[in-house]
Amino acid sequence: MELLRALVFLSMAALVAHGRDTDLSRDSFPKDFVFGTASSAYQVEGNALKYGRGPCIWDTFLKFPGATPDNATANVTVDEYHRYMDDVDNMVRVGFDAYRFSISWSRIFPSGIGRYNKDGVDYYHRLIDYMLANKITPYVVLYHYDLPEVLNNQYNGWLSPRVVPDFAAFADFCFKTYGDRVKNWFTINEPRMMASHGYGDGFFAPGRCSGCRFGGNSATEPYIAGHHLLLAHAAAVKIYRDKYIHAQQGKIGILLDFVWYEPLTYTTEDEFAAHRAREFTLGWFMHPITYGHYPETMQKFVGERLPNFTEEQSRLVQGSADVVGINHYTTYYVKNYENLTHMSYANDWHAQLVYERNGVPIGKQAHSKWLYVVPWGFYKAVIHVKDKYRNPLMIIGENGIDQSGSDTLPHALYDNFRIDYFDQYLHELKRATDDGARVTGYFAWSLLDNFEWRMGFTSKFGIVYVDRKTFTRYPKDSTRWFRKISKDVADK
Repeated sequence: MELLRALVFLSMAALVAHGRDTDLSRDSFPKDFVFGTASSAYQVEGNALKYGRGPCIWDTFLKFPGATPDNATANVTVDEYHRYMDDVDNMVRVGFDAYRFSISWSRIFPSGIGRYNKDGVDYYHRLIDYMLANKITPYVVLYHYDLPEVLNNQYNGWLSPRVVPDFAAFADFCFKTYGDRVKNWFTINEPRMMASHGYGDGFFAPGRCSGCRFGGNSATEPYIAGHHLLLAHAAAVKIYRDKYIHAQQGKIGILLDFVWYEPLTYTTEDEFAAHRAREFTLGWFMHPITYGHYPETMQKFVGERLPNFTEEQSRLVQGSADVVGINHYTTYYVKNYENLTHMSYANDWHAQLVYERNGVPIGKQAHSKWLYVVPWGFYKAVIHVKDKYRNPLMIIGENGIDQSGSDTLPHALYDNFRIDYFDQYLHELKRATDDGARVTGYFAWSLLDNFEWRMGFTSKFGIVYVDRKTFTRYPKDSTRWFRKISKDVADK
């Protein structure tokens, strides 16, 4: 097996050496710009039923047949819990500076609060120490979709204000336990995705929506969950700033997903529709963090269904990010559209997503039906954050493209389409930094072909292939491409 790995590596290296070239390098970006890769605990760790970990809402959600196309679960996934050294070693070979990973709340506190699980705590000690020993900087996310199931059972999770102090206590424990070595913290990954898909259409755990098997109200619950996610984020930031930042000298922020929404036509109606789409997605969370209140557009169209901040909450939320992570993959056209059939978060936009203009697709489609290759949208997204939200310090927390999960060795390693995607998108990111956007890092999604939520293992975003029978890791061509970008400065 080791011989096969060596032969594959050498053949791929030769292929890349005689193939595409790029004018990108570390020198293309601002001084001290960070290149890294990303994952989340639930998608890579496995061992969901072992080592004292308690169940999270996704464990319960995936018990229903058909939740994923291949009926896969994350009970084992790619077993990073045992193989983290292999994964960090691959990061070193590529030339990455950092790894963005998340901590499993239910692995630390199986009951959500109370007594901690020593096995789980020690795992993250080992991971962080091995990263630092190999000069890989940890960027730690406290929450990536995986609420402890016990808290969902006790008080409906993010629908209850009780979740705010519980999350704050979890965050406090992590700051105290790992903050001597971790200097880059993110509270929550993609709160909009959890609020809209977990409580608006039932596509994500805990699977609530109007008419869903778990109950719900698509007109109110997304906004309630989103409100508590914001308050939990702000509470954790306050704890870090009050108790730890002076001694630990770190930064803390939040990760927000942001599709760029381009008007289908340049009519006033479609321009306003695109504006609403941006406000109901990025603006839902970025506007309060910047200005202390929800966007006026949301207030107008949601009305009394949108929770209000108290004066104290407004002060707590405003300014609650030293750095903002933007997760960006794709771009859509938007046209004005009013759906009056029922009231819901999705219909409140009064906008319809469109994927072609005059019969021409907005971009080449990836394996996932939602993902189109539209590099110019990346530039517009980053510049929008710069211009509308006072040019915050940013990282690109996720960016990547998938291939079919049916691809096998050695074909799965030949991912020139992914190289093209990264090359085009990074050129647009360079253009945005040249135009004044304060972006300090870029994290490719993802390191490994891992468990992709509702897609199971039918979708592969990794730059490293994982044989799920042996868990052997095989770097793809895209890893060598990243190495070529990083080596010029890294080798000096």
